[in-house]
Formats: sequence, structure tokens, C-alpha cells
Amino acid sequence: MKSIMCYKPCKCCFLSRMGKKVKKEVEPPPKDAFDPLPIESKQAATVVLMLDSPEEDVLAKACEAIHRFAEKGDENRSSLLGLGAMEPLTRLISHEDKTVRRNAFMAVGVMASNNDVRRLMKKLNIIPSIISKLLPEEDVVVHEFATLCLASLSVDFTCKVQIFDHNGLEPLLRLLSSPDPDVKKNSVECIFNLVQDLPSRVAVRELNGLPPLLELLRSDFPIIQQLSLQTLESITKDAETRTAFRVEQGFNRLLELLTTKEFSDLHVDALRVISNCLEDTESTKLIQGTGVLEKLLQFIITPTSPEVQTNAVKAISRVAQNSENRKILHEQDVEKALIDMLVTENEGVRTAVCRAVAVMSNNLSSKDTFRNLDGIRPIVQLLNSEGNEVKEAAAQALSSLTNGNELNAYAVSEAKGEELLVRLLQDSCSGAVIHAASVLTNMASQEALRCNIITHCAMKALLEPLQSTDNHTLISATQAVAALACNADGRAELRNAGGLLPLVKLLKSNNTEIRRNACWAVSVCANDEPTATEMCKLGALEILQEINCSLNRKNKFSEAALQRLLDSNLSVKYSLTGCLSHTDIIADGFYDPGQARMGDRVPALEDIAKQVINQHRAIIAVNGKPQDQVTAESVEDRQQDSPTETRTSSVLSSKGSSRTPRLVCDAMGGPVDIEKQHDFPWQLHLSELKFELRSNIIPIGKIKKGTYYHRALLFKALADRIGVSCSLVRGEYCRAWNEVLLSSSPKNGFYIQPQRYIIDLMHQPGNLLKCGTPAATQYQTI
Repeated sequence: MKSIMCYKPCKCCFLSRMGKKVKKEVEPPPKDAFDPLPIESKQAATVVLMLDSPEEDVLAKACEAIHRFAEKGDENRSSLLGLGAMEPLTRLISHEDKTVRRNAFMAVGVMASNNDVRRLMKKLNIIPSIISKLLPEEDVVVHEFATLCLASLSVDFTCKVQIFDHNGLEPLLRLLSSPDPDVKKNSVECIFNLVQDLPSRVAVRELNGLPPLLELLRSDFPIIQQLSLQTLESITKDAETRTAFRVEQGFNRLLELLTTKEFSDLHVDALRVISNCLEDTESTKLIQGTGVLEKLLQFIITPTSPEVQTNAVKAISRVAQNSENRKILHEQDVEKALIDMLVTENEGVRTAVCRAVAVMSNNLSSKDTFRNLDGIRPIVQLLNSEGNEVKEAAAQALSSLTNGNELNAYAVSEAKGEELLVRLLQDSCSGAVIHAASVLTNMASQEALRCNIITHCAMKALLEPLQSTDNHTLISATQAVAALACNADGRAELRNAGGLLPLVKLLKSNNTEIRRNACWAVSVCANDEPTATEMCKLGALEILQEINCSLNRKNKFSEAALQRLLDSNLSVKYSLTGCLSHTDIIADGFYDPGQARMGDRVPALEDIAKQVINQHRAIIAVNGKPQDQVTAESVEDRQQDSPTETRTSSVLSSKGSSRTPRLVCDAMGGPVDIEKQHDFPWQLHLSELKFELRSNIIPIGKIKKGTYYHRALLFKALADRIGVSCSLVRGEYCRAWNEVLLSSSPKNGFYIQPQRYIIDLMHQPGNLLKCGTPAATQYQTI
């Protein structure tokens, strides 16, 4: 520390130091007066003690000495903090004496660069005192170091809030017009820190802060220009600020920078501001007449720094958000410029280019142009990059290029893209997974490409995305499953890889789109019986029934999925719905577990077989001969029938169907008189069969005394095998019947509309009862 002289100089002393002799004619000092005492101190602790002096000269010189000492390094600032310098300095910035106040601010401003000092400043609540000294009439040095202090404090969130709450933004904006460059620099730096939060961004616009910020772009000091651009980049994220930016001719100011080679170090920040502003349609229209668009294209074509190129391409992407602008860019051959930039080694440039390709591909002509210029191949190769951002952007570009474009999908395949895309499904970057799944979905619309994708084990690769916690990943993954499950091989791979369980779980998702896509995928997967059966075991039927009972959760895909599952598992369908239509063909393995309520779980035949014999109704199983081994008599009977007996649009004649009831009736114990049907011992017979077989399951061929529902099931099973079209309907009290559509011979050249009939299998075998008539009603209920 330099020496500090503690005295008040007088004329006599001054002349004496000049070597002149003067005769001192002064009155003797009062007895209680203390003679002036010069003090020289080299210890910081001593000077810190002087900060509590009542003498203004001592305070001013002590603050000045502390300022000089603190400027020498952060270690000195820490030392002063430990000596307790901050508490008195915090008081002295509000001192009445201008010199003391100025020197105290100089010391505080320098001290604020220390982290520990800033923490103490927060506790001392120094910010309101600093803001109060930003008045126009205050000394410019006070402005300089007060803004320096606020700039240091504003990096802390709590301090930013406090500055904003104490209306510190308004005087800071006013000081942007200060004649002192240091005040401008400190003020704009503090404002930049403040506008990282939304309230401050809005306040800058409301306080008309744009004009002084734009004026700083013409400063002679690059640091001020850069801070101003960075502040503009932040505040132009607000839509209303972008409107004000256009009103204040902000694009013209930026164009001045972009067209000046000496300002090349500012081009990156200027392009970022432009990129923000181009989110608005009004801005994209405006730049067409200002020369900004042409300058952006020039930055792309002309080799410049990678950072400038990256931000220029980002700005082009923003321009391309508008369909009219895409047409203009297409006319300017922007596709070729973008493809040429893919050869650069800079990942930032490649990433920006791929994202620009994704946006430009919303223009149909641009999609074809990228393909014709062989731009798809280098993008596919980028899927093999090490950087996550590049891979994600490349997949995004391919997703856009292949969306609704068959030729581009084949171009990806020609570039060996399937293997890379399938591998990307297991990437750690969720964005890359989402876009890769989207590309595969687009490609899978072509059968040849779908088969090729499946050979690369795509379904197995989708297993992890199906278990993701990210909603967007789940949406893309379920779409890909639905697209690839159109092939039997794809369904088999999904089933064998264990993918059905996570798919079924997604039916319970609270996200509407995920739930809808999962229902769609389930409906596609249910096209074959093994997959449908497995999903039923996993509880898909119960979940879908629950969904379809909810007005809010139900959708056309959930209804289709439930119907598909039932169509592929006729035993469960008959149990739940009590009806099989003429298109539901009973095959070996079918069983009738009895009527179940909607929402109930229907046990599988294997599970029923493990149960001990009980008193419940026997389970009737169908296990007949394969269709190619149907008895010769049945085939001969069909050949003897008239041509009108063959299945034609679900309509047949009565002759073929009547012969097959008669066969069923004879096999099930013959006709039973209506008045004596209660004496028909079918229940005892079935109990005996259960005991004989030691099982709750009875093959239908074992039944020799069957009632309505046994005979109707046997008729349906036989009719389906010989091509007789009929339905199977369950009634109450062990009733069931078959309905057929019968047509009469044409009259006067006109065909009569087919009529629905019930076939009597119990009392008058072969008798046809027209649906809706008393006879038919009696058969269904008595």
C-alpha cells in the first residue's frame, strides 16, 4: 500500500515546500485541537481501518488506495474481503461527499469481479444503493463503476431478479447513450445478462430499448457491437419485439454489418439475430426487398468460416419455413448449394445443412431436385457419423425426403440406408431414433423395401424404443411397428423378440396419440392367429374392451383392434359376443368356453385342460379332419346340388343347408319332440363324458346326445368345411342357432332379395324358419 498523508494542506506549508521562507503569523491553535499528522501505511489492514474514519479526505484516499490494490489481482480482492473491507465500502457508495462516493464505487466495481465478494454483496443488499446512483446528474466515473458492479452481479439469477424488481433496467437503457464508452459497455453487458429471462426481454421493448441498442451497432468498439448483437439475439425471441425490430429498420442496420468486410467477426452474431427475426412471415417478406436474402445465399456459396456458414444456413432454414419463400429459394438453386456444403468436414455445417434440407423438402420440386442431384446418398452416409447431432439431422432430412415420395425411398435403399437406419433405432439420442423410425415407416409403404427392412431385424431393434419413456419416441416406434407388421415375417419377428408385451402395455398410455398408434399396431399384428392369441394372453382384449367402454379414450383404431383380435380368435369372439358371422370360419382348435361378459378374461384351452374336473358346464372343443380330408359323401352331396347351392356373396340355396342339418341331428341323438325335450338326457350324457375323459373339455365328436348349442356348433363347423355359408348365434338358456341367407329362383329375369332363415336342428331337422316369424322366435326361446 502507498503512503497516505493525513493532513489538510495550507498556504504556508505549500510555500515552505517550494523552498521559500515565510514568516508565520498565525494564531496559536486551540488547546483541544490535534496537530495534522502525516501517516504512511504499507499494510492493507491499516487502510481498511481508515474506512471508518470521520474525515472525508481520509475516506477518499483510503478508497482510492483500496481500488488500486484490488486492481492488481483476485488474490488481493480476496485479502480485502477477509479484512472486512466490503461492509464499510457498501456504506460509502452512498456518502454525501462526491469524491468519497466516486472512489468507493471504483473500489466496489473492481471488487465485484470476485465470486466470494459477490456472495457477500447479495447479503448486504447492495443493489438498491447502486441503482439509485445511476441518475443523469451523477459523476460519469460513478456510472462506469456502478454499471461494472451490476454487470458482475447480473450473472447470478437472484441478483438479476433484484435488479429487475428495483427498476434497474430503465436507467441501464438510458446509459446506453452515455458519451463514455466504458459506461456503454458495462450497461449493455448487464442488459445482456438480464434479458436471458423473459420478463426483462419484454421490458426492453416496453421501455423503447431497441433504438439505443441498434445505435450501438455503429460503435467504434467491437466489444460494444458484439454485446449489442447478442442482446438483440436474445430479445428478438419475443414476437412483439421482432415487430418493433422491423419498425426500427433493424434489418438495414444488420445489412450494414453483413456487407462490411471489416465487420466479419460480427457476422455470426448478426446472422443469429436475422435467424430469429425470420420466424415471422412478415420478416421473410421484408427481406426479399432489402438484399438480406441475397446476402444469405452469398454466404452459403462463398467459402467463409464454418461458423458463418452454419448460421447462414440456419437463417435459410428459417426463411424456408414459408411455402412462398421455399419457391423463391428453389428458383435460386439453393438445393445445389446445400448439397455442395455436405462435403465440408465441419459437423456444425453438416448438421445445419441437413436441417435445411428437411425444411426445403416440404417443397415437392425440391424433393425431386435433391434426388436428381444425388443428394440423398451423402445424407445417408452421415447416418454413420460419430456426432449425435449430425446423425439426428441426417435422419430428419431423410424423413422429410421420403415422406410421400416413393422414388426417394428407393434412393435411400440404393444407398444402403436400411442397415444404418435400423442400427440408429438403438442409438442413445432420442431424436435420431425418432427420425430413423419415421424414415423406416415411410419406406415400409413399399412392399419390396418393407421385406428388405425386416431382413435387417428391424422389429427386434424397435424393442427398446417401444419401452422408452419419451412420448415422441413411442409415437414413432408404434408407427414403425404398424408399418412393418403388414408382413407375416415382421409379425413373427416381433412376436419372437418379445415385442408384443411392451406394445400391449402401450394400450394403457394416457397419451392419446400413443394409445391410438398402439391400437393401430395391434390391429395390424392381429392379422394372424398366433400373434393374436399371444396378445390375448397378454391381456390386450381386456384393455381394448375397457378403452371402448370409455367415451374419451375410445377411437376408431381401438374398435378396429378389438374386432381384429376377435376375428383372429374365434373362440374368444364367440364367448364374448355370442355370435360368429358367415365370414368367421371355424377351424381345428376352436372351443366354446361358454358366455363371458365384456371385460372378462376368457381362459385359453391349455389353461382349462390343467383344471380339475368341476361342476361347471363342459367346454366343447372342435378337432375334426383337415379340410382336404372331408368325406367323399360330403363332396358328392355338394356336387349333386344345383349350381345355386354354391357360396355366392354369402347367399346359398336351401337344399345343401337342409341336408347338413339332417346329418347334425342324427349325430346328436335325432329329433326331439318339443313337448318331451325336458326328458332328453343330454346333461347326464355330458357328465358321463367328463368323468370318462377325466377332463372339463369334451371333443364335439364324442357327443351323442346334444342340445341346441351343441348341434348349432357342429353345424357351423361342418358347414364351414364344405363351403355352406352360415352364422352361429348364442341365445339364452343353452340355446344357439344357425342363420343362413337363402335366395329363390329368379322370377321374370329378376333376382329376389335373399332372406335370413334359422335352421331347425332339434325338432324338425332341415326345416327352415324365416327370421322374425313366430316359429323362429319360438325356436330361439322355448
